[in-house]
Amino acid sequence: MITITEKTLKDLEFYTVLESVSASCTTEPGQEKALLITPFKNKEELMRSLLQTSEYVSSFDNNNALPNHGFEPITNEVKFLAIEDSYLEASAFRKIANVSDTVNTLVKFLEKFNDYYPNLNARAEEVEYTKEILKNIDKIVDKYGEIKDDASPELASIRREMAFVKGKINQSFAAALTQYNGMGYLDDIRESVVENRRVLAVLAMYRRKVKGSILGSSKTGSITYIEPEATLRFSRELNNYEYEEKEEIKRILKQLSNVIRPFVPLLYDYQEFLTDIDVVSGKAKYAKRINGLLPTITDEKRLYFREAFHPILYSNNKRKGEVTYPQTIELTQENRIIVISGPNAGGKSITLKTIGLLQLMLQCGLLIPVHERSETFLLDRIMTDIGDNQSIENHLSTYSYRLKNMNYFLKKCNDRTLFLIDEFGTGSDPELGGALAEIFLEEFYHREAFGIITTHYTNLKILANELPYATNANMLFDEKSLEPMYKLILGQAGSSFTFEVAQKNGIPYGLINRAKKKIEGSKVRFDKTIATLQKERSKLEKTSQNLKEEEIRAREEGKKMENINTKIQQKLESYQELYDANQRLIYMGQKLDDISEKYFNNKNKKELIGEFLKMVEIENSKRRKATPKEKKQKEIVQKQVIAEVQVKVEEIRKEKKEKKLKEKAVEKPKAILKVGDRVRMVDGKSVGTLDAIEKNKATVNYGIFTSKVDLDSLELVEAVRK
Repeated sequence: MITITEKTLKDLEFYTVLESVSASCTTEPGQEKALLITPFKNKEELMRSLLQTSEYVSSFDNNNALPNHGFEPITNEVKFLAIEDSYLEASAFRKIANVSDTVNTLVKFLEKFNDYYPNLNARAEEVEYTKEILKNIDKIVDKYGEIKDDASPELASIRREMAFVKGKINQSFAAALTQYNGMGYLDDIRESVVENRRVLAVLAMYRRKVKGSILGSSKTGSITYIEPEATLRFSRELNNYEYEEKEEIKRILKQLSNVIRPFVPLLYDYQEFLTDIDVVSGKAKYAKRINGLLPTITDEKRLYFREAFHPILYSNNKRKGEVTYPQTIELTQENRIIVISGPNAGGKSITLKTIGLLQLMLQCGLLIPVHERSETFLLDRIMTDIGDNQSIENHLSTYSYRLKNMNYFLKKCNDRTLFLIDEFGTGSDPELGGALAEIFLEEFYHREAFGIITTHYTNLKILANELPYATNANMLFDEKSLEPMYKLILGQAGSSFTFEVAQKNGIPYGLINRAKKKIEGSKVRFDKTIATLQKERSKLEKTSQNLKEEEIRAREEGKKMENINTKIQQKLESYQELYDANQRLIYMGQKLDDISEKYFNNKNKKELIGEFLKMVEIENSKRRKATPKEKKQKEIVQKQVIAEVQVKVEEIRKEKKEKKLKEKAVEKPKAILKVGDRVRMVDGKSVGTLDAIEKNKATVNYGIFTSKVDLDSLELVEAVRK
């Protein structure tokens, strides 16, 4: 049984998470119930809730998505129905029918897919499946929430008569409209509707000439609205039928209310069931957004959150497109308390909150954003002292309030408690406050409580180093830029980098030196040693990361080389087979040639046939009868090898061709052309004599004709003899 104070819920911003879950629900009751989520009192209920949410998350990725479970709340309708002799309107019955239908569909679906959703089906089995509610309402009310004509014989008869009278009203009105319009008594609009009744738009000057009931006039008074006398008689008759219809509907609804009233407790169950499913869906949708899952929950006292994200920070950063750094943290019986130190803005507080919030969420039935190999156990208490603790209501200072809080911690702390304290010991004289904080930490330690604290106090860092089951930790900082790397490193206290950060922010070196002289030299040396160790740790961390990357790359290269080697081996074997086959064919060709020549010389057919058969038998003795599958495989391999050889041959030919073209393209030193030289066009064959050269143009005589061309387009065939 877990106990969580209101202060802890606020410190860990749990209500922000609940608001996100509530916003993911589809119904109003679901949204309200999600905001009231609290830690479960026993493990069985908690596990059932976690597994239900986990099953719902799985429905997003499988082919058996849960049917619609949205509904309109029926709380007020059911409350009213529970009152004796009351009756509901038709629209209220429609809402009840929809809820009943939704529950029936969901119950049957979960029963069918019990293998996928065993825990959700277990919840569905708690409600009674019945079609009686739906069947009784469907007899009376249609899908639009109106009373059906055949709800009773009397209602059917009344509505038939009403339809007949309405027809008479329309006929009589149409006759009056035609008559008075022909007489010119009506305005251009001819007719209108007043009090849901059709009326003639009579010009005021003719109102006395039209028989009927005056129901009003226009704003200007130029038109009088009159219901014709013949229509008026039928309208009165229709009013009587409308009254009878209303009374009959009331009787039918009272009768239906009496039939449905015994199901009031079941209707409450139905709404509760659909609300629970809606809350589960809200949790599942939220889990999907933050990559939440169910870690292993053990009886062993071990909290191991691997690659844990702060859900609120993760959601905000995701919206902004920024990176969120996960943390890995472990608390066990042999490592119960972690003291995180180091400069501010390095992520100490967010690490603290991440662990507390994730454990709280899990014990409230919410999936959490951690690696699937994470595990934890169930705690009895989570106690926090985070943020601004000044109590304005009680007029207490920060330190007084913190002491009051520590007193509560001391009263309640046990071996199944997780305490989270930010900036432990601050708010008082450093030495005195630090000493008191040290005593509190020792007390928590001796009670075997689990906890994470952040501090700048050296004595607490030293204590964590001395206690066997406590550990120092720091948030990694870049040694050059002093920028946070948002990574928790266990086993070493963190320097506050006080003077280094001051120097980085432009504080004169002289002032920093004077400050150093003001404090004990041993403290400066201690802090400097820690800073140096942290720098070394940062370097080692980076080197380790680089080595890991190199190892991964080398492994990938090794795999590539292995694949290439395998392929080359396969190709060599295929080429060898092809070569052997070709050599055998060449040998057989030569043998056949020898036999042919012998026959050519002696013309001995018998010897020829004998030699030929002998050769065939020798070859067949080497063969093994292959199965159709082997034949097919061999043919495929041969085709592949031949295709590859052809491709390679084509590539070699192409290379040779390109080489020749390149050799041709190597430009010879261009000869200086003179009149009388034998020349031809660079890309032509005809040879002519160069007759004249003017500027960059040349006249070439081909005997039959002359041509004028660019001098650059000619090449020398034979120089003129001097």
